[in-house]
Amino acid sequence: MSTPEFSCVIPAGEGGAQALTASLESVLAQSLGAVEALVVLAADAPDALRAAAASLAGRSPDRVRVLDPGTGSVAAGRNAGLDAARGRYVLVLDAGERLQEHACRNLWEAGARTRADLIAGRWSRLTGDGTKEREPSWQHPLFLSSRTVGRFTEAPELAVHDALVTGFCLRRAALERHALRYDEDLTRSEILFGPLAAAVVGRIALVRRRIVSGRAAPDAGRDLAGLVEAHRRVCHVLVAQGLGDLREERDRAFLRDHLVPLVRSFPELPAAVRERVAATAARVLPGSVPEAALLTLPPVERVGVRLLEGGEADRLLAAAYALRRRGVVAAPLVEGEDGRTYWPGGREPVLDVTELGHQYRSFGELKLMNRLTRYEADGTGVALAGRLVLPGHSRPGPDATLTAHLEFRVRDGARSFRTPVTTLRPDATGISWSVRAGLTRLLRPYGLRDTVWDVRMVLDDGRTRSVTDLFAPHDLVGPADRSPALPRLGRTTGDTWQPYVTLRDHLALRLEARHRPARTARRLVHYATHFRPARRVRLLARALRKRADRYRSRGFKTSVYRSWLLRLPVRKGSVVFESHMGTCYGDSPRAVYEEVRARGLRLRCVWSYADSPDGFPKDTRRVRRWSWRYLWALARAEYWVDNQGFPQNLDKPSGTTYLQTWHGSAYKRMGFDETRVRMQNAPQRERLRAAVSRFDHFLVRSEHDERTLARAYRLPERALLRTGYPRNDRLVAARARDEAEGRLPRPPLAAELGLPDHRKVVLYAPTFRGGPGKRKRQRLLLDAARFAERFGDTYTLLVRAHYLEAANLPACPPGTVVDVSDHHDAGELLELADVLVTDYSSIMFDFALLDRPVVLFAPDLDTYSAERGSYFDLREKSPGPVTATEEELFDVLARLKTADTGFQERRAAFAEEFGAFDRGDASRRVVDTVFARHTVPSRTESTGEAGR
Repeated sequence: MSTPEFSCVIPAGEGGAQALTASLESVLAQSLGAVEALVVLAADAPDALRAAAASLAGRSPDRVRVLDPGTGSVAAGRNAGLDAARGRYVLVLDAGERLQEHACRNLWEAGARTRADLIAGRWSRLTGDGTKEREPSWQHPLFLSSRTVGRFTEAPELAVHDALVTGFCLRRAALERHALRYDEDLTRSEILFGPLAAAVVGRIALVRRRIVSGRAAPDAGRDLAGLVEAHRRVCHVLVAQGLGDLREERDRAFLRDHLVPLVRSFPELPAAVRERVAATAARVLPGSVPEAALLTLPPVERVGVRLLEGGEADRLLAAAYALRRRGVVAAPLVEGEDGRTYWPGGREPVLDVTELGHQYRSFGELKLMNRLTRYEADGTGVALAGRLVLPGHSRPGPDATLTAHLEFRVRDGARSFRTPVTTLRPDATGISWSVRAGLTRLLRPYGLRDTVWDVRMVLDDGRTRSVTDLFAPHDLVGPADRSPALPRLGRTTGDTWQPYVTLRDHLALRLEARHRPARTARRLVHYATHFRPARRVRLLARALRKRADRYRSRGFKTSVYRSWLLRLPVRKGSVVFESHMGTCYGDSPRAVYEEVRARGLRLRCVWSYADSPDGFPKDTRRVRRWSWRYLWALARAEYWVDNQGFPQNLDKPSGTTYLQTWHGSAYKRMGFDETRVRMQNAPQRERLRAAVSRFDHFLVRSEHDERTLARAYRLPERALLRTGYPRNDRLVAARARDEAEGRLPRPPLAAELGLPDHRKVVLYAPTFRGGPGKRKRQRLLLDAARFAERFGDTYTLLVRAHYLEAANLPACPPGTVVDVSDHHDAGELLELADVLVTDYSSIMFDFALLDRPVVLFAPDLDTYSAERGSYFDLREKSPGPVTATEEELFDVLARLKTADTGFQERRAAFAEEFGAFDRGDASRRVVDTVFARHTVPSRTESTGEAGR
């Protein structure tokens, strides 16, 4: 071969011949032909590996060279490869790593285009079990697009993370000019080499393509000393370059990328390895884990790293359980004199775990770690022992009579067997327990499908039960702990109980067939269920299941609805109500329904629910959304009433009147004004047009709604009802009541939620930020824990997530933060609230009717309004202060009375502009208009302009 463009250096070592073959074949398969491979053998390489290298080189002698520098150091072997390289670019692969087919071509083209000295791309590594690959999460922003940087500080992730351990190449001229070498006294020299090269070379090109796959799964415990020393030297390079800020970032990344995963993996390691790793950590970590970086980690993670630094293997195992099982109390937490909660071991900030909120949960609410310390099989019985952790603040009463039993429960089933725990020894930090169970006679499965059983302990103090899994390190049980099994259908279905520790780190038992009769029976069953007639039966059963699924599918139901159900005659006086796609009993449909009932109209009312009928009127027919009963009710209803939209693909019957009450005035662009909708294809836009064309009546509450919603959905003038929203009648009445009688006593809902009178109520109701799909839990922009810590004595925070989302709240002191996302009617919450905090939600238009303070918390106001679009400038018209950070929000709440003074006139103007038609009689006017032929003289008096 003439002078190659690429020289790929492959140190042959770990992984043996198979790994070497995989790496070498990926080099030879490159679409760029001018690539050579340099296989570097270690001095102690086994004969089999040498023979494999020689065989591979013999297949392509012009492209593969085998080097034997006579050294056992991997770094020295890499340096020998660099010295022997002839290509314009040099790339180093560890054995087992594979180049993507066009890797060298992509790197070469980027180098030719940018004239960069270092070209880097993505790489992926194996996951823990070695069956899948994944790119590190931090690679996405680094390689989001191909680009060129003049200095590596313009792409700090190159040095902050170990981005340059593989997947990059160097121009050989730059390699020689800067005399770049791997440190031969460093076992993890690849970690240092990349940042060192990036710091001294000139231009760097980043390629968004993946270059390398198959990198070994990270294993910090294998060579922790080398890993820490490599990190320390990289930090020295950064400091020498005057990049102290990057050094701090790297310290934090080192904890997240290496030490925290090491702590998390502890239960999977054998006991001897755990002790070795802990001893090594105690020797090399002190001085390498800055306190400032450690305090940036979440509580349990920083505790785990601190325990690793101290070399405490047993306590570290407890922290690892807490990391792997979120919310588990894995140590006897203690409360300091300062009121903070600490992990046992001191009162230093690193051990402060107050923000976990365990101190606010009672004994029965806590997830406690019950660590299994002994499992010994003896004939047909087993002896088990363990220790249940008890935090200092929450434990059974001193006079409580403790009882406990072990429960063996079939996986994914309801059957269980119990045996009492014979010994319970409580002390200051927990409860030690032991039991001997006759496993063979106690646990009697049928033996066919009930082959896996989970074990847990139930502790009862006479008032409260605590249910805990039995946590254990993965090496606690093994083949020596098997016990004989006696299934109810005989030993041919299984004959042995094999204990094991699950991926979730708790004890389980598996029924196995180890002796000849059971093995023979299982082979016969396997044959009977897999030979040709059985396969045909399975295929037929699968086809029948698919057919049944088709009959239950929405597509089939829609076709039946259109073809047959729409032919049914309309049932006079029948009304189908739905609120927010069946997720709640509330909003304007509820107000209209209650007006109908209050006036005694002879209407047959049906309510639609999405998941559960709980909370919906029990004296009214309830149907599940998309059920056959739901479709039947819609097809025969004389009236449809909802605030969001019945399913778009369900046509309205010809004799049906559709009342669309809608769910709020618009700040963000809606309907055909949305960019998302404008970008849709013609059939999609036509489906939206057909859906809104079903509306016979559409409620508006101001001229703003006419200019925005009515125009955005292209609604005709005749469809608009200028009545205001029925749901706001209660708010207008509450405003009048406040002015006449004051705010106290509070509505009955306050007592239901346990809200004390001396605290003001802040309702936090952010807008919907997700997309189509199932309900998802979202992280709130407002930190509820910080709010509780700052205002817990003066405010109670009610969190109302959007009905298409769910809030993920931290544990807070009782009475400070309450999740009211599942409360059916937001109007009741508005009536209760003293202050509203929101962002772009239409709830602010309703709350303004109460003339109470509104604070807008909108950290992404400019971005949101640019991406979604808006109908007006929120800062210009807002009914209250607009805050961009938590500190600004907290400052406003701390001086709320003063801050709100300047917004009273603006809030009145806001309510007048966006709620001009809300006069408190919308329910009556809507019922009189829509259900005119069913009405009797109204019992509801108009409130007129009360409260305006």
